[in-house]
Amino acid sequence: MRRHIDLHAPTLDEFTALAEEAFARLPEEFRAAAGEVQFRVADFADEETLDSLGIEDPFELTGLYHGVDLARRSVLDPLPHASMVFLYRRPILDEWAERGDVTLGALIEHVLIHEIGHHFGLSDDDIHAIEDAAD
Repeated sequence: MRRHIDLHAPTLDEFTALAEEAFARLPEEFRAAAGEVQFRVADFADEETLDSLGIEDPFELTGLYHGVDLARRSVLDPLPHASMVFLYRRPILDEWAERGDVTLGALIEHVLIHEIGHHFGLSDDDIHAIEDAAD
């Protein structure tokens, strides 16, 4: 049995493994539809990203989709840069600690699904409506 003094925050590599496990738990149809999206884990978004989004506090951004979403792609487009989902470890850990009502794995899965939703072309409002309908 692990005691609380033995616990530690997951490293970037451990956090990446948790994200990969969360993705693997998603239905096959969902994973297949996501295609070649790449996942990246960092402690925080970089300053340029935060500035471009008008975010001053790096703890406010838990994840980000970067790329041309599937709804706006065309076979006539030049090859786009790889679509990427970023998960930000420190803000996710902070939210997890503050909430206390969800497992870390479930929160990572939630952020991951949210960002993949943007990859599919859904807006934040669309995603929130889907989440509300599922509750």
